[in-house]
Amino acid sequence: MNNILKIYQRLPYGFRTVVASAWGYYLRWWRYGTKTDKLVADALERESWSAKQWKMWKEERLSYILSRAATRVPYYRDQWEKRRKKGDKASWEYLENWLHLEKDAVRDNPYAFIADDCKPSRMFHEHTSGTTGKSLDLWWSKDTVLEWYALMEARCRYWYDVSRHDRWAILGGKLVTPVGQKKPPFWVWNKALNQLYLSSYHLSPAFIPHYLSALVRYRIQYLWGYTSSLYALADHTLRVGQDAITMSVVISNAEPVYDYQRDVIERAFNCSLRDTYGMAEIVAAASECEEKNLHLWPEVGIIEIDSAEGSNNGDQSGDFICTGLLNSDMPLIRYRVGDRGVMSDTNKNCSCQRTLPILAKLDGRSDDILYTTDGRIIGRLDPVFKTHLPVIEAQVIQEAYDRVIIRFVPAPNYTSEAGRSMISRLQDRMGPVDVILEPTDLIPREANGKFKAVISRVGKPDYL
Repeated sequence: MNNILKIYQRLPYGFRTVVASAWGYYLRWWRYGTKTDKLVADALERESWSAKQWKMWKEERLSYILSRAATRVPYYRDQWEKRRKKGDKASWEYLENWLHLEKDAVRDNPYAFIADDCKPSRMFHEHTSGTTGKSLDLWWSKDTVLEWYALMEARCRYWYDVSRHDRWAILGGKLVTPVGQKKPPFWVWNKALNQLYLSSYHLSPAFIPHYLSALVRYRIQYLWGYTSSLYALADHTLRVGQDAITMSVVISNAEPVYDYQRDVIERAFNCSLRDTYGMAEIVAAASECEEKNLHLWPEVGIIEIDSAEGSNNGDQSGDFICTGLLNSDMPLIRYRVGDRGVMSDTNKNCSCQRTLPILAKLDGRSDDILYTTDGRIIGRLDPVFKTHLPVIEAQVIQEAYDRVIIRFVPAPNYTSEAGRSMISRLQDRMGPVDVILEPTDLIPREANGKFKAVISRVGKPDYL
């Protein structure tokens, strides 16, 4: 794969668009088909189901997934056989009797999670570097891919009054342009998906004007991408007084959205920002409605909050433990996805009239939580950087329980007083910690193109 990427990056731009479009046609064949419109209509119809209807559907689907996993999936079948030999008589028909599944188990032997009546060679192979930089190999059947992208069409694009047939741009993690390239284009046009794929690795102030010109030239109607990349683009647009670029909507994914980021993005592109949540393992997903509530997609999976530290009653943050309901051919049961958040009260109704459950709060990655010397957990640090602080982007790194680094890209009007303000705001939330400021020209992205706003290098202390 690396050799193919090197060959692609040496091609002239015109040939890159041919390659990108060819790949796009391959993806389009997997994602969409004659069933798509019906699947989209069905998904929209389910949004008004009663609680009783959802309960009956979920119980029936979960029963099927657990039965299939216990009898047809090698990893789980072996696990239950070992438990039986030890005298464990717990029934696999009940979710609470299943053990928690960690990512390393899937990473170490992914084929063990594929049902033995499936052939990986006939399935869609998804290889992801993962938020932590550790890769995962996943397989989806054709039906699973169709259903997943129909849900995306219904719960993202349809809600936001756009479609896959419109011209759109994405700021993602693929290396569509060599990282060392210093001249545009920093993108590639994918004709098959009507998609302008923008590089997330070239968002420096010197290059961003080229991005904005490309949005106009390619007549882009809506944006989709990593929150930090969208924010960098929007912030520069406002700072240089760029003529208004109006989008129908901006859709964020992969990273939490802070209030200050939402404000800048919406002002820069003269439209609403709508957040989404999901992962390559497709065991949970959510999208934001017009009332700014993040609605879960029940068809994708069940979320539990780890009872060791959180609550399922909507009052405490904890690790997400997810059971996938969509992919029955590579089922992940009680899988720790690495995210944290708070579930909403099950009785809460949204004024958008959809009966989909609500994800009350998404704190981000569980491995990006900061810990204080007195035992508190700090999950969101956006107040440190809001109120128009003269900082383009920032990253918080906890080196020790009492030492934190703030790596940041200063804006032209940055002053030492702004630096003192950042230190004070962080100490207000974490207590007596040493805060070290590290200005830089550009905060490096991860291998997958994502920008980690918070990094913890200490892990959970023994007293928690």
